[in-house]
Amino acid sequence: MPSEPEVKRAITFIDGQNLFHVAREAFGYTYPNYDILCLSRTVCQAQGWNLAQARFYTGIPDFNDDYFWSRFWAAKLLAMTRQGIHVFSRTLRYRNNVVNLPDGTKHSFLVGEEKGIDVRLALDIVRMAHRAEYDVAAVFSQDQDLSEVAGEIRHIAREQGRWIKIASAFPISPTVKNRRGIDKTDWIGIDRVTYDACLDPRDYRPKTATENPSS
Repeated sequence: MPSEPEVKRAITFIDGQNLFHVAREAFGYTYPNYDILCLSRTVCQAQGWNLAQARFYTGIPDFNDDYFWSRFWAAKLLAMTRQGIHVFSRTLRYRNNVVNLPDGTKHSFLVGEEKGIDVRLALDIVRMAHRAEYDVAAVFSQDQDLSEVAGEIRHIAREQGRWIKIASAFPISPTVKNRRGIDKTDWIGIDRVTYDACLDPRDYRPKTATENPSS
């Protein structure tokens, strides 16, 4: 059995939308107010891992579809990049969603969907394991589709004869319904004290009516 390295190099892989939605359910925050670099460092330090890199993945709305949130993400992602965080983003794709109303009529509305974000995240976890760029992959997500990636990482560890860990980190509180991390990974709950210690002091939301056409 491969020996556990004394110094463990960790890379965090953050699913930005998954993290936001769980933080909203857990703590009541209404917009992505996390400081990714701080949160990555805090979680890794608590586990005794050395943070080698933070990687952030998210879908963003097109400027013409949602001016407000497009502006928000453009500013936040630029700030992350300047911190040295690796950022991967793609424009949301939209489809019509139809619901049946109680009066028998139908209502159609556009729903934005991320396309390719989870695939890119999964590919990077596997690719960087093959290249032995980390000892620990700390995935900030509860997306069970990534359980297949966890199985692949175990296979790579056997092939390379080295110790590799994959963990699933996610906000946790009494209000959260889903308390499961990604299957086949170690689970790390992020409580409110930890999360609140890593709030981004900058608010990238447009402030004026001129900047936000919907206000």
